[in-house]
Amino acid sequence: MHNDVLILTGNEVASLLHGREGQLMEVVSEAYVTHASGASSLPHSSFLGFPEDQRNRIIALPAYLGGSFEVCGLKWVSSFPGNLDRGMDRASALVILNSPLSGRLEAILEASRINAKRTAASAALAARQLQAGKQTNRLGVIGCGPINFEVVRFLLFTFPEIEEMFIFDLDHERAEVFKHSCRSRVAPVEIEVLDSIDAVLESASLITFATTAIKPHVSDLSKCAPGSTILHVSLRDLTPEVILASDNIADDVDHVCRANTSLHLTEQQVGNRTFIRCALPDILLGNAPARRDDRSIAVFSPFGLGILDLAVGKFTRDLALQEGKGTPISSFPADSWYERDGHPAYEGLSK
Repeated sequence: MHNDVLILTGNEVASLLHGREGQLMEVVSEAYVTHASGASSLPHSSFLGFPEDQRNRIIALPAYLGGSFEVCGLKWVSSFPGNLDRGMDRASALVILNSPLSGRLEAILEASRINAKRTAASAALAARQLQAGKQTNRLGVIGCGPINFEVVRFLLFTFPEIEEMFIFDLDHERAEVFKHSCRSRVAPVEIEVLDSIDAVLESASLITFATTAIKPHVSDLSKCAPGSTILHVSLRDLTPEVILASDNIADDVDHVCRANTSLHLTEQQVGNRTFIRCALPDILLGNAPARRDDRSIAVFSPFGLGILDLAVGKFTRDLALQEGKGTPISSFPADSWYERDGHPAYEGLSK
């Protein structure tokens, strides 16, 4: 029915998206290209902060995506790092899908997996471009949480030749759990837990950062091999000095220079954005080369655009409809005002 709202739980979303890494990368790629063509509306994200704990935040990402998607809506995602000490996931999220024709609510999806998978698909898509033609048999992982777990899953799909992983987390026990989970749930590759970020940087030429850092803490990439690729997913690990010395690619230049990201701090320091060479859609469309040169360290800094959540959310909703999953709620909207006459629920109400 046109008034039905589909509700999808987190477990239903996880089941629908399991094993679809290739499809999700194509969805994300098409979303980027559609956005680059101008067929989107993407206001800046809104950050809700808390004065008692500046690590905590909730972010609203509204967006419209046209082209083959024709979807609009909102992602509402919270990040509370202290949850880890409570035995809970750091992040939780919701995606709301609306009809771009009527504005009516169409679906509500628990979106922690959507958030992780669209982030991982974006990172793997960038790595595939930046590592093209390079031998990629070692992977470095800095930050051993659910986001990097999904990034690893997508990178091992994209680079099946990866044989070794080198991982680091400030919490050694978390790194050991991550190691076991990757081996048992993703792929039986060799995994070594290292004792520092520098040790990871010198062990692999493809490195992914997904930490909870709120300010830069990595000021030197001299341990990296020439031509390395860094997926700077967490956005706030690298100092402006490191950014200025790197070949920088964003997902959207305007969006990434906000909220005290490393690129935002660099812009504030130098007064311009010329240190960002291009956006990922420029590379996907062939409008910019994948790398500046063979020896520069390429840094991909994805702000995480709401269009990606809507694209993956629509993909998930469509799968659910095909497979008969989810719970449709037919009574969610209120009756229209002109349907109230004679309805006992509205007796005594003024019109």
